[in-house]
Amino acid sequence: MDTAPAASFRPPAPRPRSKPPSTLEMMRIVYRNPLELWGEPSYNERWISISGGIGGPLLIANDPGLIRHVLVDNAKNYKMARVRQKILRPILRDGLLTAEGAVWRRSRRAMAPVFTPRHIAGFARPMLEKSEAFAQRYESAIGGTADISRDMTLLTFDILAETLFSGEIDGDPDDFGHQVDRLFETMGRVDPLDLLGAPDWLPRVTRILGRNSLAFFRGIVARTIAMRRERLMKEGGAPEDFLTLLLRAEGPDGLTRQEIEDNIITFIGAGHETTARALGWTIYCLANLPGERARIEAEIDGVLAREPDPVKWLNAMPLTRAAFEEAMRLYPPAPSINREAIEDDTYADLKIPSSMQVLVMPWTIHRHRKLWDDPEAYRPSRFYPGNREKIDRFQYLPFGAGPRVCIGASFAMQEAVIALAVLLSRYRFELLPQTKPWPVQRLTTQAEGGLPMGVTRREN
Repeated sequence: MDTAPAASFRPPAPRPRSKPPSTLEMMRIVYRNPLELWGEPSYNERWISISGGIGGPLLIANDPGLIRHVLVDNAKNYKMARVRQKILRPILRDGLLTAEGAVWRRSRRAMAPVFTPRHIAGFARPMLEKSEAFAQRYESAIGGTADISRDMTLLTFDILAETLFSGEIDGDPDDFGHQVDRLFETMGRVDPLDLLGAPDWLPRVTRILGRNSLAFFRGIVARTIAMRRERLMKEGGAPEDFLTLLLRAEGPDGLTRQEIEDNIITFIGAGHETTARALGWTIYCLANLPGERARIEAEIDGVLAREPDPVKWLNAMPLTRAAFEEAMRLYPPAPSINREAIEDDTYADLKIPSSMQVLVMPWTIHRHRKLWDDPEAYRPSRFYPGNREKIDRFQYLPFGAGPRVCIGASFAMQEAVIALAVLLSRYRFELLPQTKPWPVQRLTTQAEGGLPMGVTRREN
């Protein structure tokens, strides 16, 4: 296979700050877009230890060895950071992303059977069918414009609903897409009061603004559970899917009813969002590299012509996978991983006192000048076979690492390659004058202003 790298380009991103912001300015930046906060040291130093400031002592960890120490080797000494929990717990409560201790272990154990390699392989066919059905929508957009960012949210929701819930999530997908955006735009932000350590009883504007969207998702969950419980009581039962598995896990030795609801809202509200954002960024980046896109189209066309089984596409399409992985490097779906030291700790000559916040930022690590060559450039060849293996496990963290690594990582990779194969085999998505995305951090790395792109049919 010819794997010579194509040209590269530098997609939009905030420039590193040359000097620290004032306290007031920092609070404004963190609320508006935390990605704009980071200065030159964050892209050059192994770590940065800050003894004071808002929120208490902070360690910014960029060194792969230190990251491994915090997330893997001594993970038991690090809990979820307070600021992160203040953002996510009002939304997800005791879902898998926010639960800790015994509650987290129960949830992880209950869900593990769904995300085994065998089960994920079984999802390939429905992923393909949903991708093909969704692609048909673009027939009416030929010669027109589509917001790829919004479309990928709807597509990944369709796939999640079909694979994990057998198509039985209550509600309208279009309403769902709007409410996801609203929820992340409000409650998905860092509230300044949380940075200041204000008491929990003091109302947060972000939570007030997001209250209706959160109620929307809680309502979906309640109705979805009620529908499935009714089916389980009827003769013939219900599908043996993720939803049924969770409901059957309820009991004294399993999950509480509230934990089941929290985990369902975690997957419905956030489980598909990371893949959706990464797919949108991939399509946008490839539109800026026509030569690379042509190579991927040729790879996809060749595989589709000889291999009908979508289970095999992930391994058969290394260039397509590389394009997706490089998009996740530059626009990591989860741009920050936050921990807090429980007891005093050390790494090399670094002292980490108890209660210190430890910030592992895939956003800066993936762009770190000591870890990557030409880090600001979109260059899928980094992930081509032969190059991918040279990347340190702890310098590339799109799904996190350690015990709390994303349970759906393999699911997402398979889903992404299948979706890209279907879409890019049929259509080209072209840049328009109004295609001017700006990355902003909410719960995920989103494209502010969306990704409006022109749609044309490929002539194979």
